[in-house]
Amino acid sequence: MAHAADAKKALDSRGYTGSLIRGDNPLKLFEKPVRDRIIESYYWKEQCFGLNAATLLDRAIELTFIGGTYGVSQRPTPFLCLAFKMLQLTPDKEVILFYLQQEEFKYLRALAAFYIRLAWEKDAEVYETLEPYLADSRKLRRRTREGWTLTHVDEFVDDLLIKGRICATTLPKLNPRVMLEDEDKLEPRISALGEELEELDADDDGSEGEVVEVANGHANGNGHPEEDGDNDADMDAD
Repeated sequence: MAHAADAKKALDSRGYTGSLIRGDNPLKLFEKPVRDRIIESYYWKEQCFGLNAATLLDRAIELTFIGGTYGVSQRPTPFLCLAFKMLQLTPDKEVILFYLQQEEFKYLRALAAFYIRLAWEKDAEVYETLEPYLADSRKLRRRTREGWTLTHVDEFVDDLLIKGRICATTLPKLNPRVMLEDEDKLEPRISALGEELEELDADDDGSEGEVVEVANGHANGNGHPEEDGDNDADMDAD
């Protein structure tokens, strides 16, 4: 119960003296009903007690799915509880980047990405930090109110960058990338598929040339040029 009391105390604006995010108590980035469910949850009381930035890592690598709340009672997932704990701890950026860069633990990466989208205040920095992981196509299990779905790391990161609400959480406003490019705060993004797209364009150009050649050669019904001696009479005879 002391752990829950500590969390409630941290939410009391009259006595809060910790770090601020966007000028306010970081825990208030979660809506009150969600905060209350987290503080009263078994996972929060039993698994998040006494965690620091180092020991939270041990919990995070045990995650087997992402999600916000689930079921009729809208119970918070361990993923959401750990994100709430990270907001309480407000780890240094170096720690968060360490979490994000751990290739072996995809759910730890997803947790770090979620925290970055919530807590980092510079839009350009959010894009620059998260966009490289749009190339991570590994599967993620996701728990929803209705059941289970399958997503991927790149899809989750893309959702974080373009959606306003995810995992039972309303995300802070993030300016569109094109706006930051216009303000010279971001360089235009080069797609990881750039070379493949160029090859496809080249193939399309070549295909158009072949179509012209075939048309000039009077293609038969299969799309191939007619051989000498092929004509409608011969085809009717077959």
